[in-house]
Amino acid sequence: MNSDFPVDFDTPRWQGVQRRIGLTGGIASGKSSVAHFLEQRVGFSILDADVYARQALGPGTPLTEAVVDRYGKDVLDTTKFNSITLDRFALARIIFSDVAERLWLEELVHPFVRNCFNYDLLERKNLSVVVLVIPLLFEANFSDLCSEIWLVDCDVDQQAHRLSKRDHMSLSEAHLRIKTQWPMERKKSFSDFIIDNSGSRHSWMPTVLSLVQGSL
Repeated sequence: MNSDFPVDFDTPRWQGVQRRIGLTGGIASGKSSVAHFLEQRVGFSILDADVYARQALGPGTPLTEAVVDRYGKDVLDTTKFNSITLDRFALARIIFSDVAERLWLEELVHPFVRNCFNYDLLERKNLSVVVLVIPLLFEANFSDLCSEIWLVDCDVDQQAHRLSKRDHMSLSEAHLRIKTQWPMERKKSFSDFIIDNSGSRHSWMPTVLSLVQGSL
């Protein structure tokens, strides 16, 4: 068990009328594919924590300036001359090699992400269903935003190979990044539904369709 995160986890869920599906899973487990399907094929509205995090650390934002204040020019994108823009690969090398620095960055960004969710959920209050894609749903303690939690699952070796191919890194580096998140088995114990993405491409679709039937 990763000691970076609290052992006890008893956050109350969203109790309103709106169905709020929290879609989570390990890095490179297939969350984006499921989210795309829910948006394009089912028609659900999607809110994505990663989109908010990119906005938080966009060119010239206060949070970007805070990162530069902490790490200096080593995290700057030197190809951008007209704005304070982060080199995300340089920043990743820092935060994934030092637990304290990763936690510092998460404490900086997560409140911004939560505020974005709250604002956009209010804007969508008349929708019957909203999907919240939150990779660190448990780690960041965002369960209270969701009425139910779906976990996209696959084994660690599959994650590592997918991550290695997607982000052009070694398998050993991929495994190190995976270890910064809760183990899948721990996430399963706090999830309502498991979407198995360990099989062939799109083999998860029947499971997802069965889960959304009550909202169609």
